[in-house]
Formats: sequence, structure tokens, C-alpha cells
Amino acid sequence: MRRIVLFLATNIAVLLLLAIVCRLFGIDQMASANGYGGMTGLLLYAAVFGMGGAFISLALSKWIAKRSTGARVITQPRNETERWLLDTVRQHARNAGIGMPEVAIYDAPEMNAFATGMTRNSSLVAVSSGLLQQMDREQVSAVLGHEIGHVANGDMVTLTLIQGVLNTLVILAARVVGRAIDSWMSGGRDENRGGGLGYFMVVMVLQVVFGLFASMIVAAFSRWREFRADSAGAQFAGRGAMISALQRLKADHGENTLPSTIAAFGISGPLADGLRRLFMSHPPLDERIAALQNAA
Repeated sequence: MRRIVLFLATNIAVLLLLAIVCRLFGIDQMASANGYGGMTGLLLYAAVFGMGGAFISLALSKWIAKRSTGARVITQPRNETERWLLDTVRQHARNAGIGMPEVAIYDAPEMNAFATGMTRNSSLVAVSSGLLQQMDREQVSAVLGHEIGHVANGDMVTLTLIQGVLNTLVILAARVVGRAIDSWMSGGRDENRGGGLGYFMVVMVLQVVFGLFASMIVAAFSRWREFRADSAGAQFAGRGAMISALQRLKADHGENTLPSTIAAFGISGPLADGLRRLFMSHPPLDERIAALQNAA
């Protein structure tokens, strides 16, 4: 409920801010004159594409994850390891107060795991075969706790809301600024304003530029949620086990074979330096280990 209230409050604040800015700069009248039916119509257009695309991706996330990784959902455990895996996820889910997720294994050499799904009670937790082979059970339990933490915190939904709002603002801002530039370049003449090739080129460039800034915001949230999920893993499996799992990942931080569509949901992400750090979906493992070690 709090996330819904926060989401509505954020959108109302954005709408109010846009209304004030557009009133001050006369953008509303300009948009109306160009056939968008005023700022409301332009905002509706941006929201349909911005929020709609984000939520369609979330709704399809489990299906996409299964298909893209070849994950096999465990319906009936075929061996003792799969039985232990189901029991551990069930216990963590019970402790987190969420419904039992689907549990899957996908074939990949690296140590990795991810969680996805539309709601807290309809999620998927998947682990790689490499994780099961290269970590002991305490470490695997901590990784599973980390993924259950993502589900319990509603990270997938929150990330989708943030992405949707930012998509909407990017689409809206690109067109509003694009029309202002087009108007300035045409000397204020109304004929063909906003309909030519130049306008669409400007909008495309602006969407890329604004999209980069939006990606930085999404990545910053993604990094923050990893620290929270690490804390959940420490809570459900023990801080020592979570630290040990992260240290094991650090010792053999190889190539991540997760498809790009779900790579941000993995237990760890690619390394980067310089400005590229702003686009990292995961904090460096050293920082995550230090955060757990310094936790009160």
C-alpha cells in the first residue's frame, strides 16, 4: 500500500511541476496549437508509451526469463539437492511473509541467481547450475535469501514504476523541448511546425540524451536495492553466510551469461570504472561486503 501511495504522490508531484512549468513558459498553449490537445493530451501520450511499456515488460518478465535462460521450474524434485532447494526457498519465503515463488535451475557455468515476477506472491527465483556446483549450502542459502529479499521488498515493481515514470518524462520532455526548439528555429511561424524531419531528428536526439540521465537514476536505485537484498540475505541465512557468498563471487567473478533483459536481476553484475560506474546495476562486491561487515 505504501508503494502505491508513494507512486501516486510522485506522479501527482510530477504533474503539478509540469503544469507550473508549462504555464510559466507557455508550453501548454504551444502544444495545443500543434494538435496535441493541450498538455493533457501530450502527457497522456507519453504515459501510455512510458508506463505501458514498463508494465508490459514486468508482466512478461517471468516468461521472458524462463525462455531466455532455458530455466527448468522444479515441480517435483528429482534429487536431494532440488528437494533442499525447494525447502530452503519455502523457509525464506515464509520468513519474509510472501507466497512461495516458483523455483528454477538454469544451465550456466557461472555462479548466479535472479528473481523476477509481477507481484510478491507470484514470483520466480532461479539459480544457475554453476552456483549449485561451486558454493556450499550455507552460501547458496544466503544467495536465495538475497533473491527472496528482492521479492519481499517489491524491487521488481518499484523498479518498473521508476522506469515507467522516467520513460514518461523522457518522452514528454523530448517532445516539449523539441517543439520549443522547432518554434525558435522557424522564427515562431506556425506552418509545418513540429511535423518536419528536423523536429523528429531533434526529438530522437533528445530522447537519447534524456534517456541516458534516466538510466543513471534507474541504475542508482538498482545499486541501492542490492544493499537491501544483501541485508535480507544476512537476515534469513546469517550475516556470515551472506558475506561468505559475496566473497566466493568475488573470488571467481567471471563472465555473466544472463541475457541483457534480466542481467540487472542477477546476484552480481559487470564491473566498470570512470563514468561507466554511473550505469552499473550492481555495486562493486567489495562495497557490498564492507556494508555487511560494518552493519550494526
